[in-house]
Amino acid sequence: MIIIFSPQASEEQIQHVVERVEGLGLRVHLSRGTYRTIIGVIGDESLLQAAPLEAVPGVERVVPVLPPYKLASIEAHPEPSVVDVAGVKIGGGHLALIAGPCAVESYERMDRIGAAVRAAGANLLRGGAFKPRTSPYSFQGLGEEGLKILREVGRKYGLPVVTEVMDPRQVELVDRYTDMFQIGARNMQNFNLLTEVGQTRKAVLLKRGMSATVKDLLLSAEYILSEGNPSVVLCERGVRGFDPAVRNLFDVAAVPLCKSLSHLPIVVDPSHATGRPQLIPACALAGVAAGADGVHVEVHDCPEQALSDGDQALLPQQFAELASQIRRLAELLGKQISQPLGAPA
Repeated sequence: MIIIFSPQASEEQIQHVVERVEGLGLRVHLSRGTYRTIIGVIGDESLLQAAPLEAVPGVERVVPVLPPYKLASIEAHPEPSVVDVAGVKIGGGHLALIAGPCAVESYERMDRIGAAVRAAGANLLRGGAFKPRTSPYSFQGLGEEGLKILREVGRKYGLPVVTEVMDPRQVELVDRYTDMFQIGARNMQNFNLLTEVGQTRKAVLLKRGMSATVKDLLLSAEYILSEGNPSVVLCERGVRGFDPAVRNLFDVAAVPLCKSLSHLPIVVDPSHATGRPQLIPACALAGVAAGADGVHVEVHDCPEQALSDGDQALLPQQFAELASQIRRLAELLGKQISQPLGAPA
């Protein structure tokens, strides 16, 4: 951390800051220029979190050297992290192909979709049992019954499952059925929920909020990591934009940016990013080409009958074609699609 004093700072004010910093067990390097005095703080910057030095008279600015998301930062963990979801690896050259309907609607439909995405090469099955909807009158999910269906279909086809959790009070229930928690965009800054899933030690798929910066996303990941759970996968799903031609703005630059700032894996969700099936394949491939560790795609066998977000789902045959293209791209990039440990029943 660097502490910059104003040109008018008195010697007494400078010495007060030096004593304050040294009193916390840190060392200081004092540099006096023609117009300004600067202090370089040597040691654990986190000790200064409880000391608002910018409020001290004479201090003009405090510049942290390390990012505030210390555990998520690449400085803390220079090598890319690999997250294991019931045997499926994500990160470090391993790609995730996460596919399934927006919502679990029935066992029969989930079974058909599960069979199709497994045959196409998906290695994680997704489906929502609790759905955060903009309207209170929209389908809200089947709750625990949906979790049971997702779990049963996942076991049948040898696929680990990922599903959304919306409330700290749901964590214990969802934990009994899922292999990976999903924190949706609306809950990215639900800090009580982040803390709760951080205490489970189960893998977490953390989606970027609709108006969140990359820094905001990494700070949310820090909540989970700080509870002792290292298994966090980031998800770029588009941010709110101004053009109604697409549902959101797909920020593909966020992928290499996150890679430069953090060791955590990141996947892309072109379904929510675009809201248009014809745009999903191109954006999925762009994300992988930019360095993403996988894709998260909504798949439905009859989108016009879907109870949630059918207008942004791929048909099973469309997903199969996309999965084939991703495999070819992965080979070109020297990456591999991790295969589930379980075999279809």
